[in-house]
Amino acid sequence: MIEKRESDLHELQTVLDFIRWGASRFNESELWFGHGTDNAWDEAVLLVTHALHLPVDSKPEILSARLTMKERQQVMAVLEKRANARVPAPYLTNEAWFCDLPFYVDERVLVPRSPIGELIRQRFEPWLQQEPLAILDLCCGSGCIGIACADTFPGARVDLSDISQDAIDVAQININRHQLNDEVRAVQSDLFAGLKGCSYDLIVSNPPYVDARDLAEMPAEYHAEPGLALGSGDDGLDFTRRLLLEAPDYLQPEGILVCEVGNSWEALEAAYPRVPFFWPELEDGGHGVFVLTREDLLACREMFEEGAAE
Repeated sequence: MIEKRESDLHELQTVLDFIRWGASRFNESELWFGHGTDNAWDEAVLLVTHALHLPVDSKPEILSARLTMKERQQVMAVLEKRANARVPAPYLTNEAWFCDLPFYVDERVLVPRSPIGELIRQRFEPWLQQEPLAILDLCCGSGCIGIACADTFPGARVDLSDISQDAIDVAQININRHQLNDEVRAVQSDLFAGLKGCSYDLIVSNPPYVDARDLAEMPAEYHAEPGLALGSGDDGLDFTRRLLLEAPDYLQPEGILVCEVGNSWEALEAAYPRVPFFWPELEDGGHGVFVLTREDLLACREMFEEGAAE
C-alpha cells in the first residue's frame, strides 16, 4: 500500500488528477456522504481545495495547475484520512455551513445539518406571534442553530446550552467568530438545570434522539461524532420526554417549542397519541421536527408526567 501511494504521488500531478483520484478512492471505499456533500466528486473537490488553501469555488483554470511534491503529499494525506478513517469531511476542514453561515466544528460536536434551518429562514412563521426577544438553543453543540437565530432576529438575546463542556467550548469559538458576545452566551447545563430563572419566547432544540437500533446501524462516519449528542435510549426519546415536561416552565405565555426528533417521530406520536404535535412540511428535505406552544405543553402536562415516570 505504501509503495502504491508513492507511485500515485509521482503519477498524479494536477489538481484535477487528485480530485479524480480522490473521488475514485471514495467510491472504492464505499464512503457515506451525509455531512455536507452528497457524492464522492464534490467531497473530493472540497477536500482537495481545502488542502491547497484554495476556495472551493475557485476558477476552472486551477484544475490544470501542477502541484509541488509537498502539496501532493498534503492533499494525499487528507484524502487518505477521509477514506481510511471515515472521518466526516467537516472534521477535516474544521468548517461547516448552516443557514448560509460558516461554523467551526471538530469531533466535540455534531456536524451541523438540522432541517430546523429551514424554519429559521422562515422566521418560524406562522407560530411566533411576535419578534422573539429571548431565544434558547438547547443541546446547542456548535451553536449553529442559536447563532443563526441571532442573525435572523438581531434584537434577541440568545442562550446556547449543552450538557457537554466540550460543546460549549466549540460554541464559544463560534460566538467569537461571528462577533456576538453581546447578544449570545454559552451555558453548560443539563437540560434546564443551569438556566433557572430564565424565560424564553422561543426554545429550539436538536437533542439526542437516535434510538438504539438506528445508532447501532449507522454508517461509520456518524460514529465519529460524539455519542452523547446522538443516542437517547431504546426508543430515542429519553431526553425528549424530560424536555416536554419541563419546557413550559421556561417559556413566555406566547412562547413555542421547536424540537427535532428525526426518525423517532413515530415513537413519539405512539407514546403521546393525544398531544397535538405539529409537523411542518420541510421543502428542503429532512423530517421529524415538531412545534408545540406553551399552551399545548401545559394542557398535556399530565401525560408528560406519566411518560417521564415510566
